[in-house]
Order: sequence, then structure tokens, then C-alpha cells
Amino acid sequence: MIKIFFKALRLILMPFMLLWATLATPKGVTRPTDAQQEVDKECTRLKLYHFKTCPFCIKVRHEMARLSLPIELRDAQHDPKHRADLLAGGGKIQTPCLQITDGQGNVQWLYESKEIIGYLQQRFSPTI
Repeated sequence: MIKIFFKALRLILMPFMLLWATLATPKGVTRPTDAQQEVDKECTRLKLYHFKTCPFCIKVRHEMARLSLPIELRDAQHDPKHRADLLAGGGKIQTPCLQITDGQGNVQWLYESKEIIGYLQQRFSPTI
């Protein structure tokens, strides 16, 4: 009975969460063209595993938008391949999870929205 209640609650809240995610998306920072191209290149080594309506995932996606980061999004909720990759690589199906591949091909899996946001800010915040 409780499971059905929460499933119904999620179905009711989902459209509102998606609307909020869209309307509250911040305007991205503007960088010089060459600096943005460098950021774009760095972002090709990052993948965000997420659930579309997860509030913690929305927070991370908002920070990505604020920092103008074109990080590939991987839907771990509805795409079985991405879900399996998240479980195999990160060890658990928990979102958000940022897959970070360094220049040597080593992969790190970073969980927790606060840690992901901190990592993105530390690595990509424009210097003033």
C-alpha cells in the first residue's frame, strides 16, 4: 500500500518538478571563445548519470547550466544500458553520479550532488 502511495505521489509531482527544472535553469556564464572551447573539450571526459526528476540531479544540472558545461547526460532511470554501466562502474545505482575520465583513461565515479557541484565549481568556475 505504501509503495503504491509513493508511486502515485511521484506521478503527481513529476510534471511540477520538470516545470521547475526548466523554468529555474540559470543563465550560463559567458567565456571567451577559446576558453569555452577548452571547457567543452574537458567536458567530453565527463558523463552525468541522472534521473530526470530527481531533485539532487536537478541541482547538479542547474550548476552545469550556470557554468555553461556541455556534459553528456545519461538517463540511468529509463535506459537499461546506462543503468547497467552505472552499476558496473560505480558499484551502485544512485544518482546523480559523475563519471570522470582523466587523460590517461582512468575512471572515477563521484556520487552526491554536493560533491559533484563542488568538483565542477572548483574545476570550471571562471577566474575573475
